[in-house]
Amino acid sequence: MQEQRVTIASTVGLHARPAAAFVQAASQHPCEVRIGRPDGELADAKSILAVLGLALAHGEEAVVRTDGEGDDAALTALTAALSVDHDAVH
Repeated sequence: MQEQRVTIASTVGLHARPAAAFVQAASQHPCEVRIGRPDGELADAKSILAVLGLALAHGEEAVVRTDGEGDDAALTALTAALSVDHDAVH
């Protein structure tokens, strides 16, 4: 099992499009992936309803936990994805 804290970079938080992209990325990995607040229960990161239900906001710290086959690679990819604001105008 691997776990890492990450700050949500998306200006809209983990809502709608960013949440869908995160769930899609999590679903590409064979391991179990969970996400949540450091002091709270973790949700299934492969479920859009579970991720949206967390209502993680911009700048909020989250925990990503992976367990199983390829958990190191999944953790690296998913925490990197959360650390970038893909909706930012360059």
